[in-house]
Amino acid sequence: MRRNFLLASLFISLAALPAQSAPPAASLPSKPYGKREDVQGFIRQMAERHGFVEHELKFLFSRARREPAILAAIAPPKTAPMRSWQTYRSRFINDARIAEGAEFWRRHAAALERAAKEHGVPEEIIVAIIGVETVYGRQMGTWRVIDALSTLAFDYAPRAEFFRDELEQYLLFARDAGIDVFSVRGSYAGAIGIPQFMPGSYRRFAVDFDGDGAIDLRASPADAIGSVANFLARHGWRRGERVELPARVTGGNTGGAAHRELVDAGIEPKTPLAELKRYGVETRTDLALETPVALIELESPGAATEYRLGLRNFYVLTRYNRSVLYASAVYDLAQEIKAKR
Repeated sequence: MRRNFLLASLFISLAALPAQSAPPAASLPSKPYGKREDVQGFIRQMAERHGFVEHELKFLFSRARREPAILAAIAPPKTAPMRSWQTYRSRFINDARIAEGAEFWRRHAAALERAAKEHGVPEEIIVAIIGVETVYGRQMGTWRVIDALSTLAFDYAPRAEFFRDELEQYLLFARDAGIDVFSVRGSYAGAIGIPQFMPGSYRRFAVDFDGDGAIDLRASPADAIGSVANFLARHGWRRGERVELPARVTGGNTGGAAHRELVDAGIEPKTPLAELKRYGVETRTDLALETPVALIELESPGAATEYRLGLRNFYVLTRYNRSVLYASAVYDLAQEIKAKR
């Protein structure tokens, strides 16, 4: 039965899906995915590694669509402007999202309290991640995940290996859950559900937190809450510890350049607090002087650069999305929601 789920789900999905217009012929590759040699190689690997039936996968990929709009969305601009922390922050920290976050917390207080107790992740951090990712489940994406992952796995060379791995994980996820592979919709990158888990993270870190015997990150806020907490805990979140500290760059004895060495060292905390002074960086804290930190630089064109010191839990936030802008926005939104709550 498991071996034949793909074929069965495909016929169900074709009957249920509304008719859709075909993209312009100029945007299509010379062959559909089901007939391309690179896709055939992927199919053989799936059959050898995981026992999938080759002809079922060939039929499945004959129905998967290449989406030029996804390729356009993911491609970096030819001339990228300087990123603005103030602009980025304003997208996520505003009165509406703060108020919705407080309301989401009110509605799901029991699940949030339980997740915080079991995993050590504060309620406001969980709520803020869900708020940044999907506005508390309201914006989960409209792309068919099979199309998004196929497009990026086979037609986006810069990250093809990553997306082929995620495509593999998605097919395994669909088989394990017994769901229609064409029914799941998500972001243009293939992220799924309220917390926007990629398929690999879904299989490794998603949990049944509402106790109904199934994991559903698309429809169960409780499962999403427990899964976000589990993800952070499994990536090293430290219960009761702070996320970041304020920082001020003074320039020290080197005319302001010494702090660049800390910024360039990356976002993993490695520099002891005791050594900050010689880099021209100051902070106020009661933490032990041997506590490792990373200097976080938040730039905005036309405005003063903001600096923070990232602790271990800040670094864990960047495992969810590897951007200091993202982690900083999550933290700021969390504090605002907590105050509102």
